[in-house]
Amino acid sequence: MKEGPTIAPIAALAGDPARANMLAALLSGKALTASELANEAGVTVQTASSHLSKLESGGLIAGVKQGRHRYFKLSGHDVAEMLEKMMGVAARAGHLRTRTGPSDPLIRKARVCYDHLAGEMGVRMFDALANAGHLAGKEDKLRLTPRGEKFVTGFGIDLDAIANERRALCKECLDWSMRRHHLAGGLGAALLSRVYALHWARRDKQSRAVHFSPDGERRFLRLFRA
Repeated sequence: MKEGPTIAPIAALAGDPARANMLAALLSGKALTASELANEAGVTVQTASSHLSKLESGGLIAGVKQGRHRYFKLSGHDVAEMLEKMMGVAARAGHLRTRTGPSDPLIRKARVCYDHLAGEMGVRMFDALANAGHLAGKEDKLRLTPRGEKFVTGFGIDLDAIANERRALCKECLDWSMRRHHLAGGLGAALLSRVYALHWARRDKQSRAVHFSPDGERRFLRLFRA
């Protein structure tokens, strides 16, 4: 008798092209309506509703009612991390889009991965923190060092606040475009929020891209020297 979880139902849910496009859109961290997700998937709203029902029943997304509208979001950080890893495997195996869009270079440079920074800038930040001795360990044993605690609190991060969250403080997330790690977890989310608060960067309204201002990029690269 085989034991442990079976990946087949989850793989089947995420493997459908329309549902895959919906899940990728939700990696932005935004809650989207069925109409918006239908547009992302290139299907009718009726077809999208059927797909969304399956994704919700399968535990990959959650529906949120607000006023007359119902919004959908990923059910958790673990789903976002799974999708990013799947994208990494797809990129390594050569399963890439044949036609690239105008936002692709921006997405590769800096993008949001659910609630933390990914792309070239995200990998740069992770490498800088590790090389400076602010992070130690690997994978699920990744941790913030005492030196790192001093650094991030000096950057304006409230460690006590994020330490109480129901998630890992530091976590590696494999970046699909760079094929190296960027920083996820509560700290990864807090660092990106701080970058926004300092007006170094802003979210793109139409995609997952994160746009750094010229001055913000200089300050970011100065702070996170790889």
